[in-house]
Amino acid sequence: MKMKIKHYLYNAFIIENGKAKIAIDPGQNLYLFSLGSLIPKSEWSSITHILVTHGDPDHEWNIDRVAEASGAPVICGKNLVKKVGSETLLVGPRSRGIQFDTRLEKLYPLDVGESVDLKEFQVKGLKAVHGPIKLKLFGLFKLEIKPGPGERIGLGAMGFEIKIDNKVIVNLGDTLLQREWEGLHPDLLMIPIGGRRVHNTMEEEEALEAVKMMSPKMVIPCHYDCGALLSRKLNQADADMFKHEVEKMGIACTIMQYGDEIFM
Repeated sequence: MKMKIKHYLYNAFIIENGKAKIAIDPGQNLYLFSLGSLIPKSEWSSITHILVTHGDPDHEWNIDRVAEASGAPVICGKNLVKKVGSETLLVGPRSRGIQFDTRLEKLYPLDVGESVDLKEFQVKGLKAVHGPIKLKLFGLFKLEIKPGPGERIGLGAMGFEIKIDNKVIVNLGDTLLQREWEGLHPDLLMIPIGGRRVHNTMEEEEALEAVKMMSPKMVIPCHYDCGALLSRKLNQADADMFKHEVEKMGIACTIMQYGDEIFM
Protein backbone atom coordinates (compact mmCIF):
# COMPACT_ATOMS: atom_id res chain seq x y z
CA MET A 1 0.00 0.00 0.00
CA LYS A 2 1.26 3.46 -0.91
CA MET A 3 1.48 5.88 2.00
CA LYS A 4 -1.63 8.09 2.16
CA ILE A 5 -1.83 11.56 3.72
CA LYS A 6 -5.23 13.03 4.65
CA HIS A 7 -5.80 16.59 5.85
CA TYR A 8 -8.65 17.87 8.03
CA LEU A 9 -7.82 21.62 8.26
CA TYR A 10 -5.88 23.37 11.05
CA ASN A 11 -2.96 20.98 11.72
CA ALA A 12 -5.03 17.78 11.70
CA PHE A 13 -3.57 15.02 9.50
CA ILE A 14 -3.73 11.26 9.12
CA ILE A 15 -0.72 9.34 7.77
CA GLU A 16 -1.53 5.77 6.76
CA ASN A 17 0.56 3.02 5.15
CA GLY A 18 -1.20 -0.29 5.86
CA LYS A 19 0.83 -0.96 9.03
CA ALA A 20 0.29 2.31 10.87
CA LYS A 21 -2.41 4.96 10.90
CA ILE A 22 -1.03 8.06 12.59
CA ALA A 23 -3.31 10.89 13.68
CA ILE A 24 -1.66 14.29 14.14
CA ASP A 25 -3.43 16.85 16.35
CA PRO A 26 -6.96 15.41 16.76
CA GLY A 27 -8.35 18.76 17.87
CA GLN A 28 -11.60 20.67 17.73
CA ASN A 29 -12.94 22.94 15.01
CA LEU A 30 -13.33 26.25 16.88
CA TYR A 31 -15.69 27.98 14.44
CA LEU A 32 -19.03 28.34 16.26
CA PHE A 33 -21.03 27.13 13.28
CA SER A 34 -18.85 24.03 12.69
CA LEU A 35 -17.97 22.91 16.21
CA GLY A 36 -16.85 19.28 16.35
CA SER A 37 -13.92 16.96 15.93
CA LEU A 38 -11.54 17.87 13.10
CA ILE A 39 -10.72 14.22 12.45
CA PRO A 40 -14.04 12.40 11.78
CA LYS A 41 -15.15 9.98 14.49
CA SER A 42 -15.43 7.28 11.82
CA GLU A 43 -11.60 7.30 11.68
CA TRP A 44 -10.96 7.07 15.42
CA SER A 45 -11.14 3.33 16.11
CA SER A 46 -8.63 2.40 13.39
CA ILE A 47 -5.95 4.90 14.45
CA THR A 48 -2.78 3.20 15.70
CA HIS A 49 -0.77 6.20 16.97
CA ILE A 50 -1.52 9.78 18.05
CA LEU A 51 0.90 12.71 17.80
CA VAL A 52 0.06 16.01 19.50
CA THR A 53 2.11 19.15 18.87
CA HIS A 54 0.75 21.21 21.82
CA GLY A 55 -2.16 21.70 24.20
CA ASP A 56 -4.37 24.25 22.42
CA PRO A 57 -7.95 22.97 21.88
CA ASP A 58 -7.69 23.01 18.08
CA HIS A 59 -4.84 20.50 18.46
CA GLU A 60 -5.45 18.43 21.62
CA TRP A 61 -9.20 18.57 22.41
CA ASN A 62 -10.07 14.97 21.43
CA ILE A 63 -6.77 13.26 22.24
CA ASP A 64 -8.13 11.15 25.13
CA ARG A 65 -11.30 10.27 23.24
CA VAL A 66 -9.36 9.05 20.21
CA ALA A 67 -6.99 7.11 22.49
CA GLU A 68 -9.95 5.46 24.24
CA ALA A 69 -11.63 4.54 20.95
CA SER A 70 -8.47 3.11 19.41
CA GLY A 71 -6.12 2.08 22.20
CA ALA A 72 -3.42 4.09 20.40
CA PRO A 73 -0.34 5.42 22.22
CA VAL A 74 0.16 9.18 22.42
CA ILE A 75 3.42 10.95 21.55
CA CYS A 76 3.72 14.57 22.71
CA GLY A 77 6.07 17.20 24.11
CA LYS A 78 7.25 16.60 27.68
CA ASN A 79 5.64 19.81 28.95
CA LEU A 80 2.19 18.39 28.21
CA VAL A 81 2.68 15.81 30.95
CA LYS A 82 3.53 15.74 34.64
CA LYS A 83 4.73 12.98 36.92
CA VAL A 84 2.41 12.59 39.91
CA GLY A 85 3.62 9.81 42.18
CA SER A 86 3.99 6.73 40.01
CA GLU A 87 1.66 8.08 37.31
CA THR A 88 2.42 10.20 34.27
CA LEU A 89 -0.59 12.47 33.67
CA LEU A 90 -1.49 14.46 30.57
CA VAL A 91 -2.84 17.99 30.81
CA GLY A 92 -6.63 17.81 30.59
CA PRO A 93 -7.69 18.32 26.95
CA ARG A 94 -10.90 20.13 27.92
CA SER A 95 -10.03 21.41 31.40
CA ARG A 96 -9.72 25.10 32.13
CA GLY A 97 -6.20 26.30 32.68
CA ILE A 98 -3.40 23.80 33.24
CA GLN A 99 -4.63 20.72 35.09
CA PHE A 100 -2.70 17.48 34.78
CA ASP A 101 -5.56 15.07 35.36
CA THR A 102 -5.80 12.77 32.32
CA ARG A 103 -4.61 9.19 32.57
CA LEU A 104 -3.61 7.34 29.41
CA GLU A 105 -2.40 3.77 29.11
CA LYS A 106 0.42 4.51 26.65
CA LEU A 107 2.18 7.86 26.71
CA TYR A 108 5.53 8.87 25.19
CA PRO A 109 6.59 12.42 26.20
CA LEU A 110 9.56 13.73 24.19
CA ASP A 111 12.04 16.57 24.60
CA VAL A 112 13.65 18.34 21.65
CA GLY A 113 16.14 15.92 20.06
CA GLU A 114 14.70 12.84 21.78
CA SER A 115 13.38 9.95 19.69
CA VAL A 116 11.07 7.00 20.16
CA ASP A 117 11.05 3.86 18.00
CA LEU A 118 7.51 2.57 17.61
CA LYS A 119 8.51 -0.34 15.30
CA GLU A 120 6.26 0.81 12.46
CA PHE A 121 8.02 4.21 12.41
CA GLN A 122 10.30 6.49 14.43
CA VAL A 123 9.54 9.95 15.83
CA LYS A 124 11.97 12.67 16.90
CA GLY A 125 11.05 15.87 18.75
CA LEU A 126 11.88 19.15 16.97
CA LYS A 127 12.06 22.65 18.40
CA ALA A 128 8.83 24.64 18.08
CA VAL A 129 8.00 28.00 19.65
CA HIS A 130 4.33 29.03 19.70
CA GLY A 131 3.81 32.75 19.20
CA PRO A 132 1.41 34.98 21.17
CA ILE A 133 -2.27 35.22 20.38
CA LYS A 134 -3.16 38.77 19.30
CA LEU A 135 -6.84 39.62 18.93
CA LYS A 136 -8.78 42.79 18.23
CA LEU A 137 -12.15 42.70 19.97
CA PHE A 138 -15.12 44.59 18.57
CA GLY A 139 -12.71 46.75 16.55
CA LEU A 140 -11.67 48.61 19.69
CA PHE A 141 -9.90 46.47 22.27
CA LYS A 142 -6.69 44.57 21.67
CA LEU A 143 -5.89 41.38 23.56
CA GLU A 144 -2.52 39.63 23.58
CA ILE A 145 -1.88 36.32 25.34
CA LYS A 146 1.78 35.30 25.47
CA PRO A 147 2.82 31.66 26.01
CA GLY A 148 4.60 31.17 29.30
CA PRO A 149 4.23 29.97 32.90
CA GLY A 150 0.60 29.60 33.85
CA GLU A 151 -0.66 29.99 30.27
CA ARG A 152 -2.31 27.20 28.30
CA ILE A 153 -1.52 28.82 24.91
CA GLY A 154 1.15 26.79 23.11
CA LEU A 155 1.73 24.50 26.09
CA GLY A 156 4.17 21.71 25.24
CA ALA A 157 4.94 23.09 21.74
CA MET A 158 6.82 20.48 19.73
CA GLY A 159 7.45 19.63 16.10
CA PHE A 160 7.94 16.05 14.91
CA GLU A 161 10.26 14.35 12.45
CA ILE A 162 8.59 11.09 11.41
CA LYS A 163 10.60 8.39 9.63
CA ILE A 164 8.27 5.94 7.91
CA ASP A 165 8.52 3.77 4.76
CA ASN A 166 12.05 5.09 4.05
CA LYS A 167 10.63 8.62 3.96
CA VAL A 168 10.90 11.57 6.33
CA ILE A 169 7.86 13.69 7.18
CA VAL A 170 8.19 16.86 9.26
CA ASN A 171 5.20 18.43 10.99
CA LEU A 172 6.01 21.64 12.86
CA GLY A 173 2.73 22.28 14.67
CA ASP A 174 2.15 25.96 15.53
CA THR A 175 5.51 27.70 15.62
CA LEU A 176 7.54 30.74 14.75
CA LEU A 177 10.62 30.38 12.51
CA GLN A 178 13.48 28.45 14.13
CA ARG A 179 17.03 28.27 12.76
CA GLU A 180 17.50 24.84 14.33
CA TRP A 181 15.50 23.29 11.47
CA GLU A 182 18.28 23.88 8.97
CA GLY A 183 19.55 20.62 7.53
CA LEU A 184 16.39 18.54 8.07
CA HIS A 185 15.65 17.98 4.31
CA PRO A 186 12.37 16.03 4.69
CA ASP A 187 10.51 14.30 1.87
CA LEU A 188 7.35 16.08 3.06
CA LEU A 189 7.07 19.26 5.11
CA MET A 190 3.78 20.26 6.79
CA ILE A 191 4.19 23.94 7.66
CA PRO A 192 1.93 26.63 9.18
CA ILE A 193 1.57 29.83 7.15
CA GLY A 194 -1.30 31.72 8.83
CA GLY A 195 0.49 34.04 11.25
CA ARG A 196 0.17 37.32 9.37
CA ARG A 197 -2.48 38.90 11.61
CA VAL A 198 -2.44 36.63 14.64
CA HIS A 199 1.29 35.97 14.95
CA ASN A 200 0.97 32.61 16.71
CA THR A 201 2.74 30.91 13.78
CA MET A 202 4.89 31.83 10.81
CA GLU A 203 3.28 33.89 8.07
CA GLU A 204 3.87 33.22 4.37
CA GLU A 205 7.27 34.93 4.03
CA GLU A 206 8.68 33.31 7.17
CA ALA A 207 7.38 29.93 6.06
CA LEU A 208 9.08 30.42 2.67
CA GLU A 209 12.34 31.12 4.50
CA ALA A 210 11.89 27.88 6.44
CA VAL A 211 11.29 25.99 3.18
CA LYS A 212 14.56 27.41 1.79
CA MET A 213 16.38 26.27 4.94
CA MET A 214 15.09 22.69 4.78
CA SER A 215 14.80 22.08 1.02
CA PRO A 216 12.01 19.45 1.28
CA LYS A 217 10.81 17.49 -1.73
CA MET A 218 7.16 18.44 -1.09
CA VAL A 219 5.35 21.03 1.04
CA ILE A 220 1.82 21.13 2.43
CA PRO A 221 0.85 24.54 3.92
CA CYS A 222 -1.45 24.26 6.93
CA HIS A 223 -2.96 26.14 9.87
CA TYR A 224 -4.35 29.01 7.83
CA ASP A 225 -7.90 30.26 7.18
CA CYS A 226 -8.90 28.55 10.44
CA GLY A 227 -12.28 29.22 11.98
CA ALA A 228 -12.41 30.55 15.54
CA LEU A 229 -15.55 31.66 17.40
CA LEU A 230 -17.43 33.97 15.02
CA SER A 231 -14.54 34.33 12.58
CA ARG A 232 -14.56 31.95 9.64
CA LYS A 233 -10.91 32.73 8.74
CA LEU A 234 -8.86 33.94 11.72
CA ASN A 235 -5.42 32.89 10.44
CA GLN A 236 -5.71 34.27 6.92
CA ALA A 237 -3.01 33.52 4.35
CA ASP A 238 -2.44 33.66 0.60
CA ALA A 239 -1.93 29.95 -0.05
CA ASP A 240 -1.78 30.40 -3.83
CA MET A 241 1.06 32.91 -3.53
CA PHE A 242 2.89 30.61 -1.12
CA LYS A 243 2.49 27.66 -3.50
CA HIS A 244 3.77 29.74 -6.43
CA GLU A 245 6.87 30.84 -4.51
CA VAL A 246 7.62 27.30 -3.30
CA GLU A 247 7.34 25.93 -6.84
CA LYS A 248 9.76 28.64 -8.03
CA MET A 249 12.33 26.90 -5.80
CA GLY A 250 11.75 23.66 -7.74
CA ILE A 251 9.80 22.13 -4.83
CA ALA A 252 6.34 20.55 -5.14
CA CYS A 253 3.58 22.21 -3.11
CA THR A 254 0.09 20.83 -2.53
CA ILE A 255 -2.81 22.86 -1.14
CA MET A 256 -5.18 20.51 0.70
CA GLN A 257 -8.80 21.19 1.63
CA TYR A 258 -10.86 19.34 4.24
CA GLY A 259 -10.75 15.60 3.59
CA ASP A 260 -8.29 15.81 0.70
CA GLU A 261 -5.74 13.00 0.37
CA ILE A 262 -2.49 12.49 -1.46
CA PHE A 263 -0.27 9.41 -1.93
CA MET A 264 3.50 9.14 -1.55
